This record gives sequence, C-alpha cells and structure tokens, in this order.
Amino acid sequence: MSVSIRPRPLILLVACAALVSGGCSLSARRGGGDVTGSIPGGSYTEQTARAEIESLAARYRSSPEDAANAMRYGRALRATGQAAQAVAVLERVAIRDPRNLALMGEYGRALADVGRHEQALQVLGRAHRPDQPDWRIYNVQASIYDQMGRSTEAQALYNDALKIAPGEPSVLANLGLSHALSRQLPQAEQALRQAAAHPRADRRVRQNLALVVGLQGRFAEAEEIARKDLPPAEAEQNVAYLRSMVTQQNSWAAIRQSERRGAPQRPAASAPAQPRG
Repeated sequence: MSVSIRPRPLILLVACAALVSGGCSLSARRGGGDVTGSIPGGSYTEQTARAEIESLAARYRSSPEDAANAMRYGRALRATGQAAQAVAVLERVAIRDPRNLALMGEYGRALADVGRHEQALQVLGRAHRPDQPDWRIYNVQASIYDQMGRSTEAQALYNDALKIAPGEPSVLANLGLSHALSRQLPQAEQALRQAAAHPRADRRVRQNLALVVGLQGRFAEAEEIARKDLPPAEAEQNVAYLRSMVTQQNSWAAIRQSERRGAPQRPAASAPAQPRG
C-alpha cells in the first residue's frame, strides 16, 4: 500500500502470524516472515523455505513417517503461505505419533494459521506437560485467544509465559498487542516498551509502540520513536495521519476524559486489526 495513501506502519497491531508461532515478533505471518519455534531444523524465512521446500517435499513423499522432516516441511509450507497443506502434512504424521510434543506444537500452529482455533487449542494443550510447561506454547495459545476476542484468557497465558521466560520480547510484544486490542493503552505501552528495549526487537515492535504512544495523544514522542526505523518524511507523514485519525474521530477527547476520571484509556477510533497466526 502506498505511503501517500495510507502510511503502512499505522496499519499495525497485526500479529504475531507470528503471533502464532512460539517466539514470534509482531509480524503477520500467514505466508511470510520468520517461522520460529522449538522443532528440529531451526527457523525459516520465506526465502530459505522456498530454497528447501522441494527437497523437503521429496523426503516427505519417500518417508512420510519421518516426524522431524514433516515438521520442517510443514514449517516451510507455512512460511510460503501454504498453511492448509501444512495442516494436511502434520495431521497425517500426528495421527501416527501423538505423543511427540514438538510435533503437536507445530500441528497446533498450523491449525491456528487456517483459523481452526478450537482444534488448535486442543492440540496445543497436548504439546507440553503440566510439570514441564513451555512458554512458547503458552504464547501461541494466548495469541489464539486474542484472535477469538478472549483477551482476559490471552493475557493470563502471556503472563504465565513470562513467569517461565522473564523479559522474553516476543511474549511482551504479543502482550502489548493484546492490551492495545483491549484499548488498555498504558498497559500496552508498558509491555511494548519492554519488548522494544530488547536487542532482538525489530522495527515492527517499535512501530507498534509508536502507534500506541500516538493514540494517547503524544504525537511528538510517537514520531521520535518512528524515526528510529523510518525516513523522517515517512515518520512525519505516519504521525500526521494518526493525528488526523484521532482528531477526526474525537479519540483524543475521549482519552483525556478517561485520564481525568482515572479510567483506562479507550480511544473512540476503530480497533486495530487483530493478531493473526
């Protein structure tokens, strides 16, 4: 989308596809971005996935029971926008190996990618043990709850994940998104600031922080944050658009009124797009 029409960084608060991979940042990852997690084979970008997908497919055809290869193949399929095929591949292997926790995690992520949320939650519940909880699985489950509009349950799971992995930026980024989607802007800002301060944070985290700061009426500060990753003219244009959106929809007046009452800040602007898996 052209910046001259609507600056892209303001169409933020998208998930972590990325939201739905364990350890993801704020990328909408159906079909793109890094696909990360705790399975054999490391992470995939779309470029590396496309380079390897044919060999992974050949291995899958010759040895469909090879769970490790199936997981790598499923990950590559997800990274290249073929989530439905990833579900089919992983489902076939999961039927044969239902006690493979890593496999269940990948299968649950793929189910979330295609919008089968309830089934994804059931599968992910079998992807770790109560005595050995996995913060990555909590992160995935929480992001699914956010997509279902169940923010209270989502935020509880993000906090559970942070108890296991304190300061983990992917969880903090998703928690910040969850608060933003609930119009809890101060809490969103706090979580996103912590995520943005981490060395592994990327520009999408900072741009979401800029958006949340701007929605609270602190436009100069929002522009300063945006300038860390964007050309000055683009950062200025983004904030100008945000200021116009907030002003036209009376959002800033609503924010100030809620501040005077000491209530959570709830701008009248339409809610950001929900996280995607």
